[in-house]
Amino acid sequence: MKNFTCIADVPKPRALLEEALKLKADPFLFQEMGQRRSLVLLFFNPSLRTRLSSEKAAFHLGMQVMTMTADQGWKLEFEDGMVMDADRAEHIREAAGVISQYGDIIGIRTFPSLTDRERDYADFILNKFVEFAEVPVVSLESAIRHPLQSLADWMTIQEHKPVERPRVVLSWAPHPRALPQAVANSFIEWMKHAGVDLLVTHPEGYELSEEFIAGVPVEYDQRKAFEGADFIYTKNWSCYKDYGRVIHADKQWMITAEKMALTKDAKFMHCLPVRRNVVVEDAVLDGGDSIVLEQAENRTYAAQAVLKKLLEGVGEESAGYGYAQENLFE
Repeated sequence: MKNFTCIADVPKPRALLEEALKLKADPFLFQEMGQRRSLVLLFFNPSLRTRLSSEKAAFHLGMQVMTMTADQGWKLEFEDGMVMDADRAEHIREAAGVISQYGDIIGIRTFPSLTDRERDYADFILNKFVEFAEVPVVSLESAIRHPLQSLADWMTIQEHKPVERPRVVLSWAPHPRALPQAVANSFIEWMKHAGVDLLVTHPEGYELSEEFIAGVPVEYDQRKAFEGADFIYTKNWSCYKDYGRVIHADKQWMITAEKMALTKDAKFMHCLPVRRNVVVEDAVLDGGDSIVLEQAENRTYAAQAVLKKLLEGVGEESAGYGYAQENLFE
């Protein structure tokens, strides 16, 4: 595995899932693997779970971590051929090359503009780092995907599923702000490999990109969608077609205990942070079927499995380099 930006980067997704579960059982099993290795984390938008879980995952592997809040005063130019006489003092070509000298792995968290769909869905900023970095790149969330979250979600479902092939419902819920489609897109992408019966429910107008939703049934009646579900995964997203817009924030779509009673004693999931009594009422979030904290805990082991896999590749390259150096001095 050269990079971790989406599930397509992972040769064997289920093997990565099993690795994450193994590391959860014994987090320090490979604590010497990352010694003398460094992880650079760049955050172009704020984070709580992603930052702390990624740092902890690196510590479990013995890595050193450098974290930079990159949205505070450090403005990069990503376009080629620009006359850089404005407020962008550094080009991605130099920046990525320099960071590659400081870190063995680079983690990057970006955010969509929610105004330029073509640019966002090309994952422009993340892919510019991938293009010019000389070390592996990990997506800590991009404009259109959040693969570390999705791997942790899969772990959580695997640990709590009541049947071999559970019924999983991804439900839109209202939110006061325009949010990206990244978590929903990525969750769907990973669930297609997870051996579940997936259903998506949302109001009309909030259809997701065909790139992600293709082959997944959609139900516009939320109550009907909840019937017989084993897991309810809830997340807000703004429009894809009318890009970035909030066409309505229907409060009737909030997750309530009365709706959860329609399920088959379903577990409630959310990636967090969550707006209480807007997205989900207290009775659900504080109830015995809420597993949002378990999801958050699994973020550490998802990140650790990814870092371990990338370190294995870095180790192989370093081993080859060291051998060549020895031969020079024979």
